[in-house]
Amino acid sequence: MRRFAKIGLMLLLWAFVAGFVLYFGHRADVHRARTTVRSLEVVVEDSVRNESLVTGELVRSWIARGKIATVGEPLDRVDLAGIERVVRQKGFVDRVSAYVSYDGVLRVEVTQRRPALRLRVDGYDSYVTADGFVFPAPTLTAVYVPVVTGSYTPPVPAQYVGYVGDYISSLVEQSEARIVELQHEKVPFFEKEKEIADSVRAVRRMLIKKGIFESHDNFDERVARLRAHKADLRRKYRYEERENERRIDAVTARQEAERENQKKLRKRYEDFLKLINFVKYIEEDSFWSAEIVQIVAVTISNGDLEVELVPRTGDHTVLFGAIEDVEEKFDRLLAFYENGLGNIGWENYRTISVKYKGQVVCRK
Repeated sequence: MRRFAKIGLMLLLWAFVAGFVLYFGHRADVHRARTTVRSLEVVVEDSVRNESLVTGELVRSWIARGKIATVGEPLDRVDLAGIERVVRQKGFVDRVSAYVSYDGVLRVEVTQRRPALRLRVDGYDSYVTADGFVFPAPTLTAVYVPVVTGSYTPPVPAQYVGYVGDYISSLVEQSEARIVELQHEKVPFFEKEKEIADSVRAVRRMLIKKGIFESHDNFDERVARLRAHKADLRRKYRYEERENERRIDAVTARQEAERENQKKLRKRYEDFLKLINFVKYIEEDSFWSAEIVQIVAVTISNGDLEVELVPRTGDHTVLFGAIEDVEEKFDRLLAFYENGLGNIGWENYRTISVKYKGQVVCRK
């Protein structure tokens, strides 16, 4: 009997809880339907060195241009997902969260991205984050970060927004798909190859038997005609074989071109990451961050990336070369600054090159 009483009490308790949840859920729905948004608050988190790419006014303008109703709108009709979508479309926004409070405040919290450098090269004006996210520089706001200029061609289009690694991966996937398609193009040629091989074997099996009463002269004449016919067939099949191989080689060459293009894409991405790490290295070194006033990136004729540096002291340019052995090159340059230029004079050279291992080459 006690067991049934306990079960009954538990059922009553759960029924009470369910009723409580349903009741207050209904009350909340009624409240959200009857209460309107009384204010819009925008909070921008993680300001960048007291500077900001995102401001409250900017966020409000994006929401307005998105034609999303806010103040005066019933709480249950506010398009929170739409607000997040509109704000997130801006490349310099990392995360966004929109929600309404019980008393009618619409709150939009935005976290902006932290640029590591700004690319101002031919046709590009974009910020780049330390993890390789790229977005066009906004026209109304800016932050102080190292600026890279020059003729360097980044591995993404000028107005691209997103991770460069994702873009390169998508191009490589498309290239792999084309390689597979080209492999399918070879199938008819492989079938033709087998057909030619079968035909050649059939020619080899062509024989003539001498008739019992056939004269030697007639038999010899028939043999000569067969030999001539087989020679014609061999020439024909050799020609078809060469043409078929040429077509296979042409498709293979296109596949190799795709693979070579993949290597170039990956190399350009590696150079891009090296450039980011190079700028970070300079920024994290107290001497070089103060001494280097400009970084010039150049794509040379073979597609490789090289950099030049414009220092604060003197009138020379530092030819750094490829972004390899960075620490060793800077150590060599610093040693020359301390032991060479300090005695010779800062104004005597037009260029100082540390491109070549173990050397410092100066030109007047």
